[in-house]
Amino acid sequence: MGPISGPIVILAGSGQLPLLLADSLRRRGVEHRILAFRGFAAPPTRRRADAVIHLLDVKRILRCLEGWRPGAVILAGAVRRPNPAVFLSAFSAFRNRRELSALLEKGDDQLLRSAVGLLEQEGHRVVGIIDLAPELLAGSGCLTRAQPAEEDLRAITIGTTVLADLSPYDMGQAAVVAGERIVALEGPEGTDRMLARVRGFRRLWSRARVHAGGVLVKTAKRGQDLRVDLPAIGPRTMKEAHAAGLRGVAVGSGVTLILDQPQTLALADRLGLFLVGVAGPTGLVERTA
Repeated sequence: MGPISGPIVILAGSGQLPLLLADSLRRRGVEHRILAFRGFAAPPTRRRADAVIHLLDVKRILRCLEGWRPGAVILAGAVRRPNPAVFLSAFSAFRNRRELSALLEKGDDQLLRSAVGLLEQEGHRVVGIIDLAPELLAGSGCLTRAQPAEEDLRAITIGTTVLADLSPYDMGQAAVVAGERIVALEGPEGTDRMLARVRGFRRLWSRARVHAGGVLVKTAKRGQDLRVDLPAIGPRTMKEAHAAGLRGVAVGSGVTLILDQPQTLALADRLGLFLVGVAGPTGLVERTA
């Protein structure tokens, strides 16, 4: 990434990521500002924000960015999919209404690309966590005291391969694999609810001849715009994985956020779970000595 001239503007949604990113930039003395989305950004984020604007007040957002003259813009934190009628009304000044209607019939990936396209259309440079704070991303290899067994490595390979194959269909970013069987695929409900679903039917596993244990596999989709939609895990993921009876978690190295990284790793160790960073669609894990 080339040099950035001007402040970094963080477009802040929900969760901890906006402030984790802001803290990383502050520690390195990088000038930055926070534009928090009302209704999504958490109270601590809003308190530190330089502006708080409704997500669909597109004109005001663009006026604010024009005044700040950012060197780069980054989208950080989650936002919910807006109501289609409101979305169409808010963007009608910038996009053809028929084009938006077709877009809304597609998946979230296309909506995110549309948001990036609008920012770039207005002359803003859009960057990602990988450009500004790669230390927030998962490393490669085993990150915990517990290590995956051979059967876990096979499950990881199956999970990453399946997720890669499903990438064109805008599915979720996670799967649970037990033995050599796909137990669950993430849908719109998100990873935590998928794990709750796994926990709910664990009692049926023996009758269904599904292997006990299992691994949560989570990684970016093939062709995913990593500037705006990185997979993420955190302490809650570890709690849910343990409650679901899984043996560990595998994530895409260099493309997956680990929120509250010290706490996440400490909790995994306390619960006896492994956490590994895997490279590529084949789920290669670097063994540690």
